[in-house]
Amino acid sequence: MAQLRQEAEPSEVGLDAKALDRLDQHFAHVVDEGRLPGFLVSVARAGRVAHLTTYGRRDRAAGLPVEPDTLWRIYSMSKPVTSVAALTLMEEGRIALTDPVSRFLPEFAEPRVYVSGSGDDLVTRPAQPLLIRHLLTHTAGLTFAFYHSHPVDALYRAANLESSVVPGSTLAETCAVYASLPLQYEPGTQWNYSVATNVLGRVLEVASGQPLDEFVADRVFRPLRMTDAGFCVNAEQAGRLAELYGETEDGGIEPTLGLPLKGRPRFLSGSGGVVASAHDYHRFMEMLRRGGELDGVRVLSAETVALMTSNHLPGGADLRTFGARPHDEPGNAGVGFGLGVSVVIDPDRTLAPAGLGTYGWSGVATTTFWVDPSRDLTVQFMTQVRQRASRPYWQDLKRLVHEAVLTD
Repeated sequence: MAQLRQEAEPSEVGLDAKALDRLDQHFAHVVDEGRLPGFLVSVARAGRVAHLTTYGRRDRAAGLPVEPDTLWRIYSMSKPVTSVAALTLMEEGRIALTDPVSRFLPEFAEPRVYVSGSGDDLVTRPAQPLLIRHLLTHTAGLTFAFYHSHPVDALYRAANLESSVVPGSTLAETCAVYASLPLQYEPGTQWNYSVATNVLGRVLEVASGQPLDEFVADRVFRPLRMTDAGFCVNAEQAGRLAELYGETEDGGIEPTLGLPLKGRPRFLSGSGGVVASAHDYHRFMEMLRRGGELDGVRVLSAETVALMTSNHLPGGADLRTFGARPHDEPGNAGVGFGLGVSVVIDPDRTLAPAGLGTYGWSGVATTTFWVDPSRDLTVQFMTQVRQRASRPYWQDLKRLVHEAVLTD
């Protein structure tokens, strides 16, 4: 077990301590109002943690505080981890971005795409092949059951995919269900956040010959000494795992069920199955910030990290203009998408301050991270609340961090 520690004073790395205090006070107020149970936030420049705050409870009923070694369900912050694992295979020539998914998963050999209608009257036609790059960029035509904007979303719900997994099934079995459903659109023609990274995880299992949890541990967790990261918690870790909360109708929070379970799960989710500490995710961010290397261990080449963190949407499009209907929202303006991470392509159009080339992603339990190469900055925010409606926590965080940066 290792935990994150502050390594420098804010002034030593060009940060304003008073502005960072305002950041802490802002989120402490949110906790005191009962809208978050507690939080951890870290801000580092040039690899040195210059601000680390814990506040509130990791378990309100038990009165347990948030601590630097608290474990968090990072949910969709798992996607960049799975993407990095995939890119290690790409560097070895064992998979390619242009490979059809059906090379590894034959059930995707004859995809069909939506044309018209709904339910029993839904019309489809043969689609172009799904490629590995479509999975990494969320342009594969896949979707989520919780969207209610397209007839294919309803088919996912009818297939018992409300939580993206058929209850009780394995990753292989669930991916077979995905493959049996039509695509929303031709691969490569639209961006839609989806179950694609679960399919990518299954590709990694087939290509590597290893279960996903073992493969990701070999390629990412162990090389980076992410000592608590994994797809489940053991007996020693269980007491440090933060309780998961759900937002109530009146804006409060109450405990709710969530992954990971104790013991190895039957379904290994590359999309959202990882648990990690702030120390773990700081090391993951630092590897990316340093171009694929950390403490003398190289996970990816600098060229591959640059490829991962560049916008791959055609014509320089952003998520708002190239995205499916659920993504036509102001927060997606000026933000493109790389291989598993969002990428700021037009800071003047983003809803919150961000440097050009800033990349990162967030999780459904209100966790987030970003790396800002222009300011040599890495930031993470950990808490455990599944929101009913989007709240501006991340926009507030980005604004408050931006106000603390004294020198570029």
